[in-house]
Amino acid sequence: MSFLWPKMLWLLLALPACVAAYVWLLRRRRTAIGYSNIELVREALGPSTPWRRHVPPALLLGAFLAALLAAARPSAMVTLPSQFQTIILTIDVSLSMRATDVQPDRITAAQAAAKSFIGDHPPRSRIGIVSFGGSAQLVQPPTDSNDELNAAIDRFQLQRGTATGSALLVSLATLFPDEGIDVGAVVLGQSNDGSGGRGRAIDAPATARPPPAPVKPGSYNAGVIVLLSDGRRTTGPDPLEIAKMVADRGVRVFTVGFGTKEGATIGGDGWSAYVRLDEDSLKAVAAMTRGEYFHAATGADLRKVYEELNSRFVMERRETEVTALFSLGAAVLAALAMLLSLRWFGRTG
Repeated sequence: MSFLWPKMLWLLLALPACVAAYVWLLRRRRTAIGYSNIELVREALGPSTPWRRHVPPALLLGAFLAALLAAARPSAMVTLPSQFQTIILTIDVSLSMRATDVQPDRITAAQAAAKSFIGDHPPRSRIGIVSFGGSAQLVQPPTDSNDELNAAIDRFQLQRGTATGSALLVSLATLFPDEGIDVGAVVLGQSNDGSGGRGRAIDAPATARPPPAPVKPGSYNAGVIVLLSDGRRTTGPDPLEIAKMVADRGVRVFTVGFGTKEGATIGGDGWSAYVRLDEDSLKAVAAMTRGEYFHAATGADLRKVYEELNSRFVMERRETEVTALFSLGAAVLAALAMLLSLRWFGRTG
């Protein structure tokens, strides 16, 4: 547990003072009051009074403690229903996906796992599909139609090159269609408004608004990116630079490294090339955006990764302020102290 206003915890020093004051009042009452008939007093108090009389003050002390903790605004990791409304499934379709270290080959296994992910996706969420090779394309805008999503996956065409940064950028632009993210300018490394391509659409006027102020990484709960890749970037912008843009908008990226760690050789028509997974880059993107990295060496592994992600997108653990719970606890303890005092002693003090 953490606290948004930790300095308020200094008020807890008042608790020992309250206990000391209570003990002092008890001792003062014992010495200040005399009784001529001690048996009459014992009969009036009853046999259980020695412990009962301390219960309401103890409950009030607990209420005071809960109220002080609430003043410090506590937050904790709790499991809550996910608020993800849009999931961007970003899939590598570079030529390296022809490798057969995953049976029958990487692209076929990836397509099958993606269809399984779509079939089990959380209710009330939409999925968009971005494919990338030497460039990145939105092949299916976010939709809840499984038929349209599966048809988009069937249309995958392998490309030469791996533009991981471009894939992240297109995915981000899909999540924020109204922000005018200038995908073309970023990919080409230039922008007419001096913003680095982060704030203007290709056909937008020169007066387009600047990029929004950065927010806390991982704080955006309406959408998420799931990026699968089996190789290293060979073209396009640096994925870590684009990941910074993604993190500034609070979007999390869950990355999946697909294929054996040993790599594989692909080729055809007299050429061959050795392709290997770039785990370091994928891990860095996930860490920067407060997502998580997964490795899938087989098609079965990939389906398990997608199953786990689907379960997370239904219920997720996130840090949430729980001030209201402590305030409610303080109110309940205070009310219980008053009720017991009235029931046992006919008074509230």
